[in-house]
Parts: sequence; structure tokens; C-alpha cells
Amino acid sequence: MRKLLSGGLVFAGMVSVPAQISFHQTVKSPTPDYRQDPRLQALRHFFQRAACPAQEYSRVFLEAADIYDLDWRLLPSISFVESTGGKSAKNNNLFGWDSGHAQFSSPSAGIHEVGYRLTHSDLYRNKDTDGILATYNPQPEYIAKVKQVMRRIASTQ
Repeated sequence: MRKLLSGGLVFAGMVSVPAQISFHQTVKSPTPDYRQDPRLQALRHFFQRAACPAQEYSRVFLEAADIYDLDWRLLPSISFVESTGGKSAKNNNLFGWDSGHAQFSSPSAGIHEVGYRLTHSDLYRNKDTDGILATYNPQPEYIAKVKQVMRRIASTQ
């Protein structure tokens, strides 16, 4: 950009404006091929037995777990407890996030948003699975219920 200053001097420069990035965006890396991943088969089988719409998002659950370093059974289990794997979900909110008031543009967006928050939010950051669940819903029966679903999906690996 050139500006002519009052003394006849020419100033050549560049204006830099920082890019606005959503706080939950991640660097995109190539999507792993989950087709041969035994976790995918276990997750699909679990959702299929219960006729859950979330079966369609099994790969997305794994992707979010891998990106956000969560137990791969956590997000599917919360979705099963909260909305029976999408059967009673409203506004693409499989998790009952924000007491069921949160709206997501798609189930996949909701899975990634909740996964991100369970890893990066001040409320959840640096907590193990038990700590995450205790913060998500502190009722002991809730924690036990989610962990039971996790074991139904697959034993601890």
C-alpha cells in the first residue's frame, strides 16, 4: 500500500490483519483410513444392535477421539446415554450439550465440538475420563451408566 505523505515522501508498506480462526478449529491432516480399524467395527456393531442413528457417525466418533486424545468409547457412550445414540437428539445435539439447548450444524459438527471442549475447555482440560464425566454430570449413577456403556462397546484396551 502506498501513501503520499504531506512532505512528498512516499511510504511503501503492508497492512497485516490477523486471520480470525474459530477457537475450536484444528489443523487438518489427512483423515486416517478407519475401514480396517477394529474400533470401527465394534462401534458400528454396538450402535447397530440398538438401531441407533449414530451408527452413521462411527468414523466421526473415532476421528474426534483421535484428534482430541479421548478414550474412543467416551463420546459414543455419552451420546447413547443422552439421546440413545441419536434417537432423541434435537438440533444435531447427540450429547444433550448445554442441557439440550445447544444446536449444531450437523451431528459431525456436534461430535467435534463436544470432543474439542472435553479436551480444551477450562472445565475439562487435563482431566481423565472419570474427571471428565464427573464434570459433565456429577451424579454418581450417571458416571456409572456411561462407563457401563463404554464396557458394552468394548472392554478396556
